[in-house]
Amino acid sequence: MEGDGVGLNGRRYHIDSIGYQGWVNRRGRRTRPRRDGRRWTRGRPFWRALGWRNRRGFVTFPLAAGGWSRGVARHYIRPRGISFARGPSRPLRYYRSLAVDPELIPLRSRIYIPAYRKLPGNGWFRAQDTGGAIIGRHVDVYRRPPATPDDGGRVFRGRRIYVIPPKRRR
Repeated sequence: MEGDGVGLNGRRYHIDSIGYQGWVNRRGRRTRPRRDGRRWTRGRPFWRALGWRNRRGFVTFPLAAGGWSRGVARHYIRPRGISFARGPSRPLRYYRSLAVDPELIPLRSRIYIPAYRKLPGNGWFRAQDTGGAIIGRHVDVYRRPPATPDDGGRVFRGRRIYVIPPKRRR
């Protein structure tokens, strides 16, 4: 979620298209969504099937504080089909914005998630983004980047959420 960054030229860019290289799990093995939209062929996606691999072939990436998430990179897989556009991507807010599958939840919907009622926003979110791994009954909460590579966030399964679709524009 939130494909934003600064190019080597100092300008801000966002990912316009994520390309077609697919996904890999934590071990760097290809995985793809099953037809039911709830499970993946070789486990949950961890990273796009591009980027760096350590000496054992596992996914690794550079950390902002220096060093690597899972060992020094030894091999780089070039991205295919990714395109960038100038300027920032959608303006998202920590613990207020969600990525959704727009075929199930319309963008701009208001969403209440009781499991998040003690966080900023009191459990209320706005559907503001989509993502290649957001397929079917799955939402992704936009949060601050993790402090360590071990912080994979939290996964809630089988939780009820409430969706208020946006009003139709005339």
